[in-house]
Amino acid sequence: MNERPGPDGTPADERRLPREPLARLREPAVPRQNRRAGTHDTAENGEHGGHTGCAVRLGHHERHGHEDCHALGATRVVTVHPDEETDTVAGPAAGHETDPQETALQEPALQFPAHDHVPVPDRLEHADPAVAADAAGTENLLRCWIRESDTPRPAGDRLRIPLAAGATALRVPVLYWSDTGWHRLGAPVLEGAPADAAPLDAVTLAALLRREAVHGGAGGDPGGGPGGTDSESADLVGRVADSVRHTAAFLADRRANPADDPGGSRFLAAEQSLLFGHPMHPTPKSREGLTEAETRAYSPELRGAFRLHWMAVRRDVFAADSAWTERGRTVSAERLAARLADGAPQAPAGTLPLPMHPWQAHQFGHRPDIAALYASGHLRDLGPGGPAWHPTSSVRTVFRPGRDAMLKLSLGVRITNSRRDNLRKELRRGVEVHRLLRTGLAARWRAAFPGTPGFDIVRDPAWLGVTGADGEPVHGLDVVVRHNPFADSDDAVCIAALTSPRPWPGRTGLRSRLAEVIGGLTARTGRPAGAVATEWFLRYLEAVVRPVLWLDGTAGVALEAHQQNTLVLLDRYGWPVGGRYRDNQGYYFRESRRTDLERRLPGIGTASDTFVSDEVTDERFAYYLGINNVLGLIGAFGSQRLAAENVLLAAFRRFLADAATGPAAHRSPLPGRLLEARTLRCKANLLTRLRGLDELVGPVDTQSVYVTIPNPLHP
Repeated sequence: MNERPGPDGTPADERRLPREPLARLREPAVPRQNRRAGTHDTAENGEHGGHTGCAVRLGHHERHGHEDCHALGATRVVTVHPDEETDTVAGPAAGHETDPQETALQEPALQFPAHDHVPVPDRLEHADPAVAADAAGTENLLRCWIRESDTPRPAGDRLRIPLAAGATALRVPVLYWSDTGWHRLGAPVLEGAPADAAPLDAVTLAALLRREAVHGGAGGDPGGGPGGTDSESADLVGRVADSVRHTAAFLADRRANPADDPGGSRFLAAEQSLLFGHPMHPTPKSREGLTEAETRAYSPELRGAFRLHWMAVRRDVFAADSAWTERGRTVSAERLAARLADGAPQAPAGTLPLPMHPWQAHQFGHRPDIAALYASGHLRDLGPGGPAWHPTSSVRTVFRPGRDAMLKLSLGVRITNSRRDNLRKELRRGVEVHRLLRTGLAARWRAAFPGTPGFDIVRDPAWLGVTGADGEPVHGLDVVVRHNPFADSDDAVCIAALTSPRPWPGRTGLRSRLAEVIGGLTARTGRPAGAVATEWFLRYLEAVVRPVLWLDGTAGVALEAHQQNTLVLLDRYGWPVGGRYRDNQGYYFRESRRTDLERRLPGIGTASDTFVSDEVTDERFAYYLGINNVLGLIGAFGSQRLAAENVLLAAFRRFLADAATGPAAHRSPLPGRLLEARTLRCKANLLTRLRGLDELVGPVDTQSVYVTIPNPLHP
């Protein structure tokens, strides 16, 4: 993708994004969501505005009607002449021609709940960033509760949530109800409250839901209840307040400075654009322990940048491994460490430099084990130094444009569901997966999906750390050396950032990058936005999802491919043309494939603790790739009025049916599971927080709370 070879010596020209248009594409026939008379759907009509009626393209002609196209529930289909070529810009993903007839998914249009005569305002658009941030926090809590308590869809435009513990109920305006869970909701009020009563804020709502959960209103186990201590569940309320406070600061700053650096890294700009975070998490932006000054320096949302802190580590306690290769030769971890320290304070003779996050270094002064290493001379504090690095969306992984490596640093701040200290087994897992791919598996993967840029894993081929006198890792010092495959011009964006709303220069209100892309393609091609959105989604399935399924089916390696770990590569017009996966934590080696994997790489999984039972692998893979990634993307399309969810669900079912009947040697069990199961197991982030669980601690099958939800893909 860029001019630098990869850590395995792959030539740069095999990784570069194509800069020329792809083959021409015939416009597919897709159902269209009908609009009410007299309304404009700006998402569907791009930047040109819209008609008050429905447009139906027949052959080379287009006509507009007002008579029957406004009735909700009717099916309207956009068709084209079989030989008409409408898009001279870009074509389907390589090797997967789109058949217009197959894309004509004859399903009822998605029905939205009827609204009051006076529209409910969208508080995310409020001029006060504190109000908008509180609205985001409130919606996240409600979405979590609806999913985790199996709250049914309301008959009208008001949702009632009983609160038995308080002998009351919540009344919530429904702006949009999502089949996949990405509901848009108004401000909740207590049932029976006066008409002029203030709505509940996020902190009050968190306290009420916590109390209800303690009394069995929701639970991942048959017995109900959060299962944690009272202090653990009470901690949720403080973290909600912290998350809302940070979100308000991020939104205020981005409204004042919406433009990205036009000459900077597109990857970095995307990584720093995720202002609201996970839409199904109660505390997506909580970072307890950071001061205001630290928040400004260390937050990607504020475009932070900082110098690393450096330690000198005596060689007898320096721990490391490297499978990084250049020109066919392995580059040692010691040499990598010296390269990374360019511009940093000089390490004394007999020691090696070790980078740290400055927040982590500041906390170390209180630890007896670190004090002992200082006293014995095994560790020496060199202080801050070198050029500035930039935090990416995970906060702890840092990036420098133009460098061939990123660094995944240990950071003991609680972010979403865990403290972000690296674990030694995760470091070993990253190197192990890199070596596994170099056994010929990566070459087979590329051959199965030819063309550039294709799909690959962002490699973690080296790590650095410290081992104490007792032979155990010194917690909080381990660092991952991650390969940087992205040139500044590469348009690589994680799905979480792609779908998250944000301010834009010259625009009012919030809009996601996904909406910008679909709007731009709609304006450029002259095609209906629904058709463009469906085609974009189909290309995403081919460019990103199918290769992930191939790796599971062929090698027995399932990826924890949730929206923040999955990056889509876009061409210059915004079409998906490839993808990347990142995360040395998120690999599942199927126990049933142990013999095959050990034959390919002897000793695999021994130190990395990566083999997992097929039952647990199936559950996690279905959640991360199926629910979080693809169904979450469908929910974003629907809730942002870019496409009807039922159309995309039908398209996904058709894709899964094809994948489920592919060659047995490459067939993952996931497509069949998603098609056939009436219910799916889903991570419950609210209940996980109520129980005080840390996802990086303990066995993989008990790190998080999972609940059973209806499968929207099941007929």
